[in-house]
Amino acid sequence: MKKISLLAAVGIALAAATVFAAPTTYKIDANVSNVGFVVPILGGLSKVRGKFTDFTVEIVHDAADMSKSSVKAVIKAASIDTGIEGRYKHLRNPDFFEVEKFPEITFESKRVEKKGSGFVAHGTFTMHGVSKEIELPFTLNGVRKNPANGSTTLGVTSRLTLNRKDYGINFSRPDAPDFLGDMIEIELNLVTRPAGGQQPAPSPTPARP
Repeated sequence: MKKISLLAAVGIALAAATVFAAPTTYKIDANVSNVGFVVPILGGLSKVRGKFTDFTVEIVHDAADMSKSSVKAVIKAASIDTGIEGRYKHLRNPDFFEVEKFPEITFESKRVEKKGSGFVAHGTFTMHGVSKEIELPFTLNGVRKNPANGSTTLGVTSRLTLNRKDYGINFSRPDAPDFLGDMIEIELNLVTRPAGGQQPAPSPTPARP
């Protein structure tokens, strides 16, 4: 009897370990996340900030082996917003993003590696119809666990710089060629929706009279 009980305990422990180690798929909570950018202007005298308001991000997080993690992002180019209507409408037209022809900006990782105190996602970034392999550095800010149901939430930040002309966005003002800078700083601040854990049981269907 003791032998059977011991084997049962080992089996339960192994099953629990397998569940814990399984990768978790997270969706971004856009209400508390931000996809922003910073553009230098006037030859670097100042900067203009903007953001995209319509985006989805899926993160597969493997806590046991981060190299098996992945990320996939889709940004709707028409959701660009810089706070000034005339400016962001201009950014949507053929001088810049050509949103009707190229409605999405995407990134899909191929591998993730540890680098220093953070990580790097290697993958394909596509913008304005141009695809390039890039390295996306990011920091995993932490994993928050809900003690009530065991679900977890991730916080992720990333910073990188892209040359807009590498993606065919070449506009410049004839009267001031250096007015708009080429090197665009990308800022990602992402928080996921809770995932994993024990989902609440459905409410029982009331009995019919």
